[in-house]
Amino acid sequence: MKTLLKILNEKLHNPVLRSMFIVGVITMLVKALAFYKETIVAGAFGLNEVIDTFIIASLIPTFVNSVFISSLTNLFIPNYIIELKNEGNKASFQSIVFIMVFLISLISAVVILISIDGILDIIYPNQPEENYQLVKDQLYVILPCLFLWGVSIVVSGLLEIENRFLISTAVGLIPLATMILFLFYLIDTLGEMVLAYGTLAGTILAFIYLLFFALKYKQISLGKPEFNRNSRQMLKQLPPKVSSGFLSVMNNFIDQFFAGQLVVGSLAALNYGNRIPAFFVAIVIMSLGNVLLPHFSRLVNDDLKGAYQYLFKILKWMFLAVLVFSIIAGIFSELIIELWLERDQFTSEDTAKVALIQQILLIHVPFYLCTLVLGKFLTSLNLNTFMAWISFFNLLINIILNVILIKYYGVYGLALSTTLVLIISSCFYFGYTYRNYKKIQT
Repeated sequence: MKTLLKILNEKLHNPVLRSMFIVGVITMLVKALAFYKETIVAGAFGLNEVIDTFIIASLIPTFVNSVFISSLTNLFIPNYIIELKNEGNKASFQSIVFIMVFLISLISAVVILISIDGILDIIYPNQPEENYQLVKDQLYVILPCLFLWGVSIVVSGLLEIENRFLISTAVGLIPLATMILFLFYLIDTLGEMVLAYGTLAGTILAFIYLLFFALKYKQISLGKPEFNRNSRQMLKQLPPKVSSGFLSVMNNFIDQFFAGQLVVGSLAALNYGNRIPAFFVAIVIMSLGNVLLPHFSRLVNDDLKGAYQYLFKILKWMFLAVLVFSIIAGIFSELIIELWLERDQFTSEDTAKVALIQQILLIHVPFYLCTLVLGKFLTSLNLNTFMAWISFFNLLINIILNVILIKYYGVYGLALSTTLVLIISSCFYFGYTYRNYKKIQT
């Protein structure tokens, strides 16, 4: 034990490893609280239309946030670091990003409000009118979150650039704790709308928390927006990055669309079945990815060959460790779901269904994590066009596999399709990155 503690103490003197450790621990706490929240939700609603409609209502603004705003933020970090390194005008640079986030959120909200009926006809067809109305009622409550999510992501990025990872990661506890309080004390008052109002309240509190610390540490600097080389480079990379994000998120969107064509509860089953895989992906990518993007952005400007070697070392150990986890979690999958969700409205039949979906999705976890880390690295090099093309091919393959596999395996076919697509994508990402590494050696 003394030897292990000594080794841990030595490793934590490395600022990158220390940041990864902090983010990993906090993310585990966030995800543990998320599991507890899901237990309460499952007990209250089971696999009924309330969960399905909430997923659909959340899906639309989350889609915009993931595609447009997150893409902009991922480009903002490496180019902002270059701006700081060159002692440029950081106030102008920040202003450009905040203005773009606001405009994207505003335009998206207007488009959603105008076209919501048509969107629902496409992604959630052949449903009773009361289900459509419930989706829209929840969407109107959730939609203001789009503005707050956008600003919060940028502010979190500013904090992470200054290595304040504890603050930016701990914010994830606030929406979950707020939702749990709503489920305990307001479910009788708010009824079917409790999840939507809990989401809005948690988002507002999280935004206030981040804004407080950003102002306290003077991370926000606003000035007259003026374009320079770095800001133009960021905007130049935005179309391929948005395209990549759009096509990647569309895979999930397509899966939700196909699941919506199946029996009631399929959306919820797919959602629950992905919780454990997503849990581990989130822990690793939050502790690695959020720390590594700023680190890669600095490293590739100083030692490109060393950056590639550092990347391959991380990929090797991460893949082996996560593979072991996936095998163990797959063996005990049904027991995990039974202990976690099986109570009240969630039956043993629901447990068996969700457990099998979970086992299928666990297969892709080590491959998907490698893809995410590789994506962070390629973003630091502004190689976003490649990722856009791969995302396009992933979408085509996913649609084809969904159409084929859903006929034979129903919702399980959707899970299998997702797993196959992510494994294929990981191989392409690694092959492209390794080929570029070989080029710089010659």
